[in-house]
Amino acid sequence: MASTARNKNIQTLKEIFLISAGIVSACFGLKSFLMPSGFIDGGVTGISLLISTITSLKLYYLILIINIPFVILGYHQIGKLFALKTTCAIIALSLMLVIAPFHPITHDKLLIAFFGGLFLGAGIGLAMRGGCVIDGTEVLALYISRKSVLTVGNIILILNILIFSFAAIFLNIETALYAILTYLSASNTVDYIVNGIEQYTGVTVISEKNDHIKAYIINEMKRGVTIYKGEGGYGVQKDIDILYTVVTKLEMSKLQTAIRHIDSDAFVIQQQIADLKGGVVKKHALI
Repeated sequence: MASTARNKNIQTLKEIFLISAGIVSACFGLKSFLMPSGFIDGGVTGISLLISTITSLKLYYLILIINIPFVILGYHQIGKLFALKTTCAIIALSLMLVIAPFHPITHDKLLIAFFGGLFLGAGIGLAMRGGCVIDGTEVLALYISRKSVLTVGNIILILNILIFSFAAIFLNIETALYAILTYLSASNTVDYIVNGIEQYTGVTVISEKNDHIKAYIINEMKRGVTIYKGEGGYGVQKDIDILYTVVTKLEMSKLQTAIRHIDSDAFVIQQQIADLKGGVVKKHALI
């Protein structure tokens, strides 16, 4: 009982640290790079930056107001705790934009687009790791995807195309183009922080020499293997063992080389996996 409470407290502290670091990083990206040059990003933050640039309204005020509908949506779609943490994070970000003593770092537009997106994306990613969001775009995309045939990625892309189009109309095309660079930098940083460098790949192997491949994966790579019992459907029908394993992205090349060496005719299918819990891969990845 005491151990469970201790683990819960550690998890809570970890989430608070991640969200706090995310707020500081996002604030730094905005105040030291994007805001001084009138640059924008995608998502709700991009909408806030665009309106702030056009109307001269304060960014901290816009971020707070524009995110309100998305917090309410998150409450209904995800849960009360998520909405509470998101509300606190957005309020904290707005306050940081007022009081944080960050100053412009550079006037080089390319550096502003890249590093502004990097720090803003890091902030969004860290907040997501902490269990909330400081940009409500993903919440809206999740809601629309459940009501339509579009995926979350499709919806976010459409929303950002609209934002960049408005930027080209109301600001200028050059700013819109730099905004696209900022968005690409931010989105890749979010992916890196949320998924990490140890992205996982699920590998399915069908081979006549499955025993040798299985032995290599277990003995040399120290990974677990699941065996599915299958039946060949092309040509002569026969029973066959289908191997399935999960390796990190960095180990994929090593496994491919070994499979080609053991059986050059092996049929290999790769599937990207965002995350996993437990298992041999996770244990070794944490060491």
